[in-house]
Amino acid sequence: MQIIARRGAEDAEKTTADSSGGWGTSLRWWLSLFWLIGCLATASAAFGAGEFSGQKAYDWTGKAVALGPRPPGSPAITKLQGMILAELKAQGWQLTDEAFQASTPMGPKTMHNLIGRLPGKSGKVVVFSGHYDTKVMEGFVGANDAGSSTGMLLELARVLPSLPRRDDVILAFFDGEEAFRFWTDTDSLYGSRYQAQKWQKDRTLSKIKALFNIDMVGDRDLKIIDEGNSTGSLRSLVRASAIDLGYQKHFLVGPQAIEDDHMPFIRMGVPAVDLIDFEYGPNNSWWHTPQDTMDKLSPKSFQVVGDVLVEVFKRLQR
Repeated sequence: MQIIARRGAEDAEKTTADSSGGWGTSLRWWLSLFWLIGCLATASAAFGAGEFSGQKAYDWTGKAVALGPRPPGSPAITKLQGMILAELKAQGWQLTDEAFQASTPMGPKTMHNLIGRLPGKSGKVVVFSGHYDTKVMEGFVGANDAGSSTGMLLELARVLPSLPRRDDVILAFFDGEEAFRFWTDTDSLYGSRYQAQKWQKDRTLSKIKALFNIDMVGDRDLKIIDEGNSTGSLRSLVRASAIDLGYQKHFLVGPQAIEDDHMPFIRMGVPAVDLIDFEYGPNNSWWHTPQDTMDKLSPKSFQVVGDVLVEVFKRLQR
């Protein structure tokens, strides 16, 4: 500002001494420069809005982890729910807080699925989902499980609104994925089981063309399994996108079946795929332990998975 003011004063003096039109030329030059800077800034902002940032996803994960253990009904998960809803609102998503009562081995628990929606025109829906609760365990902050899925979805909340779309897009933050005691059909996947039934009743389920569930994707030694229960066409789409982006080394070959939040939808006939790294630490030794901390994660891993998901979404919208 000072440089511009000084240049303006100099030009004014020159105009007084010389009526050759130098001031007008200078003014046009500065106006042109400001216009060009404005155009570049607008283009840069638009370009950045549509690009996934692994660092931002990692940072969101860190904010969730900083709240401490986040099992259903805890003060920490209540704070996280507020943070998630505030960010979705800021990014222009339509919000629904799906509160429900779950019957658990530790008694009834109120849980909350947090749903964001962007409207499309096709009548079809693409869903990105993941859980945001942590297992009931002393000292367990769940950086990878479920901090990474929380961070991924929050960064997708920023990126997806700027991408061209024909379909509705849903972000589903599921509560109660973890078992309270031992993993069984009734002590696990509380949020996704509830949501699948809810969407079946209101006919959303029949409109879903693809559901991508995200879980444990922040591991610095990223190895996404080829989840064997997932829909074959979506597994192929994810792999083809990863290969085209040069990320094939992070996506393992050979199916391995995992029970996760995609399964209630798979069982109801919805095309769904689970993106999960289930080799977390030596012999998976960091999974469900107090060692699941931020130092085990990497922004680069978030970047890989985020880039693949954005590419998959673009292909589905063509």
